[in-house]
Amino acid sequence: MINNINGINEASLAQNNKKVSQANQNEFENILNNSLKELNEVQVNADKAVADLATGEVKDLHQAAIAIGKADMSMKLMLEIRNKAISAYKEISRTQI
Repeated sequence: MINNINGINEASLAQNNKKVSQANQNEFENILNNSLKELNEVQVNADKAVADLATGEVKDLHQAAIAIGKADMSMKLMLEIRNKAISAYKEISRTQI
C-alpha cells in the first residue's frame, strides 16, 4: 500500500513538474516574441527616420538621430543575446549524459 502511495505521489509530482516546465517555456516564448516585436518596431521607426532624412522631411534632426541610435543598440543587444543562446546550446550539446 505504501508503494502505491509513493507511486501516486511520484506520478503527480512528475505531472506538476511537466506543467511548470511548460509554463516556463510559454513564458520564455512570450518574452522572446515580445522582444522581437519591440525590436521590429524600433527598426521600422529608424527606417522611417532615415527615409525622412533622405527626403528632407525630418522636422527634428535630434529625434531622428536618437531613433537611429536606439535601433543600432537594440540590434546589437539582440545579436549578443542570440550569440549567447547559441553558445549555451552548443555547450549543452557537448555535455555527456
